[in-house]
Amino acid sequence: MTTDLTRASAADLGRLYAKGKASPLETMKAVLKRVETVNPRLNALCHIDAEPALAMAKASERRWKKSKPLSPIDGVPVSIKELVRVKGWPARMGSKLADATLSEVDAPAVARLREAGAIVFAQSTSSEYGHKAVTDSPLHGITRNPWDMARTPGGSSGGAGAAVAAGLGPIAIGTDGGGSIRLPSSFTGLVGLKATFGRIAAWPPSLSGELSNTGPMCRTALDVALMMNVIARPDPLDGWSLPPDKVDYVKALKGKLRKPKVAFLLRMGDHPLDIEVAALVTKAAKRFAKMGCIVEEVAPPTNYREAGRVFVVHWLTGLQRLLQLYPENRHGEFDESLMAGAQNGLKFTLQDLINAQAARREMTIAWTAFFTKYDMLLTPTLAVQPFAAGVNAPMGPDGKPNLLWSPYTFHFNLSRHPAISVPCGRSRDGLPVGLQIAAGHYKDALVLRAAARYAEVDPLEFPVLPETVK
Repeated sequence: MTTDLTRASAADLGRLYAKGKASPLETMKAVLKRVETVNPRLNALCHIDAEPALAMAKASERRWKKSKPLSPIDGVPVSIKELVRVKGWPARMGSKLADATLSEVDAPAVARLREAGAIVFAQSTSSEYGHKAVTDSPLHGITRNPWDMARTPGGSSGGAGAAVAAGLGPIAIGTDGGGSIRLPSSFTGLVGLKATFGRIAAWPPSLSGELSNTGPMCRTALDVALMMNVIARPDPLDGWSLPPDKVDYVKALKGKLRKPKVAFLLRMGDHPLDIEVAALVTKAAKRFAKMGCIVEEVAPPTNYREAGRVFVVHWLTGLQRLLQLYPENRHGEFDESLMAGAQNGLKFTLQDLINAQAARREMTIAWTAFFTKYDMLLTPTLAVQPFAAGVNAPMGPDGKPNLLWSPYTFHFNLSRHPAISVPCGRSRDGLPVGLQIAAGHYKDALVLRAAARYAEVDPLEFPVLPETVK
């Protein structure tokens, strides 16, 4: 167990608090000091609420001294992505146009975290309205990857990923409309879960509608389980939230994998795939076989280019609403890629949208049938390693921008299945690579357990805190 409080996991902190070997106030002060040192260069956090955080830490400290913590994560600092509402904070959405009025209510996940005693202390950066898979915005500028400051942490929850990886709080809340929790988790060496749609209540509704999910981003699977025990609850603010599943995710984490049938899919189609990513993910699949799983290499049940088009129709028709929400004379203040996407969204017809909705239903049926045959699916989280910060896509093998660098994640936003990204090694340059584990609807505990068991088989594959940020 580490004694550097900025490197400690949430589970470590709870154990230290219980033994009186550390206090929430010490932890919060250490994290805020590291924020002062690191965040100006990293640009992971766009709002820090230091004084209330210290007050919450003192209250938590009193509870632990009385042996009456509200939960195992009482006194643990947590950052919240700027797309998620926090009472008393502005919801700027990474945009110069968004209303800076302070929120009057917490989003459900934030409210549950407060009830559990977690210290909600900072807001993490996002791309503008979470519209792209990297993290830079007209409002906040470029967020960087602590493993290599010249590279992107991915997005759109890149601020959350960079913050947790760099020791700016051990846990974070992100959002995922097409991979935005899993992408930065892969690029920054974290465990990030997109649960079954509706398992974690979300509010207010996203522009991307039923594609979007709220979820945890942590350094370990155990920390994800601790967060799930707190935030995986229904809420009347979310009309799509699922009934309680009554799962204790920490206990479920300890269960064995009883010879599950596991599908392994290295490619979704004819997209480029980084050779080191392919090697590390293939090695991870072989480790699952050594763990007693029945691993079979398979083809995808859906055409990924068609699935990509279906996703784009859903995504861009959502984005185009921004053009109606803000006056035309201010549209030039949008991120250029957001503006281009919103304008392209206007080009789709009603028939295009109806066809995309019908195709989405068919794809969901195909994936659901797939998960009756296989207990889990293993894929790379991404087809590339972290690339340069400040660009929207890496260069492809043909010398042109590779727009197919994220072909794995969005399928499960369309189908609503749970999927998690877990580190499976580092490239020769020392950059994290992620393995995606997906499963059938409501099998959130299964993908989390699989991530935990994989960590036990090869714990050295999990990253230590980057030393590039000091």
